Parts: sequence; C-alpha cells; structure tokens
Amino acid sequence: MPSRSFRVGRSATGLGLFATKPIKRTAYIATYRGRRISTEESEERERHGAKYMFELNRRWTIDGSSRWNVARYLNHSCRPNAKPVLRKGRIVFVALRRIAPGEEITYDYGREYFDFFIKPSGCRCAACVARAKTRRSRRQRQAAPSRL
Repeated sequence: MPSRSFRVGRSATGLGLFATKPIKRTAYIATYRGRRISTEESEERERHGAKYMFELNRRWTIDGSSRWNVARYLNHSCRPNAKPVLRKGRIVFVALRRIAPGEEITYDYGREYFDFFIKPSGCRCAACVARAKTRRSRRQRQAAPSRL
C-alpha cells in the first residue's frame, strides 16, 4: 500500500490536511468520499448545521461528514493550492501548484459557502490573516508621529 502524501494535523482553523512529501502540480491528492444524497436533503441538513456537503450537480450532493473521508479536512483558503475536479461522478482534489512538505493543503470553498459559513465570523485563512497584519502595520506606521 503506497504511503499517503499528507497527514491530518492541527491547523489555525481547526484540523487540516498537511503535505508530508512534495506534491507536484496537477498531482492527485485525495477523493471526497461519502454517501450521495439529493440536493434537497443536503439543504435540509445544512439548515440544521451540517457543513461537509459537496454539491456534485443540481440533483446530487456528497455528504462527506464521515471521519474516514480525509478530504473533509481540506480547509478553505482565498489563495488555494489545490482544486476539486469532477472525475467519473466523483470529486477528486488535485494540486494547483507544487506543495512543499509541511504546507497545509487548501482549496477555495466557493462564494455561496463562504458567504453563509465563513464571512459572518471572518475568514481566517493564511492569506487573509497575512493581509490583515499588513493593513494593521500600515495603519500603525501612518498613525505614528514622524520624528524629524
């Protein structure tokens, strides 16, 4: 059995998926697994707080809430390094660029999910945290009195 190129570990946003060895651009990472349910049923579950639904098309959704679905640990990023691809009725994740060992594997959850779940509490992905730090330090430099 080939060893996985990732591990589940502690992330700034909870649990995440981290590369254990270099992952080449366009390389397969993981498959999003779970029971296929109707989109209507997934919307009902989401109203009750379910968060691991991955829409295949207008009719079908994958309920990826099972812990054996390792792809559920891919976190959101506004600057992702992986993307979901529909292959033979399944969702697989492939690398958008080379991913270094120790780097968290992330993808963009999409506008609808972002607006409903992430935006109310603020995005905590690495790109947004770095952008906020830059803005804060810029404001502090502007507010500091100049010494001549």
